[in-house]
Amino acid sequence: MQEQYPEYKLYLAIPVSAYDSFFQLPFVQTTIEQYQLRLAIYVPEEETISKWLN
Repeated sequence: MQEQYPEYKLYLAIPVSAYDSFFQLPFVQTTIEQYQLRLAIYVPEEETISKWLN
């Protein structure tokens, strides 16, 4: 994707419930920082994005 669309930024979409539990664990936070992952946290019931993390 990077070669075809270098201007695009890829985000991993995560439900807010998973973010509030699993994605708050220290080893997950370390991995997110290490690989500089971008996250889009969403509320499935409302079909809205509640937070963007770069």
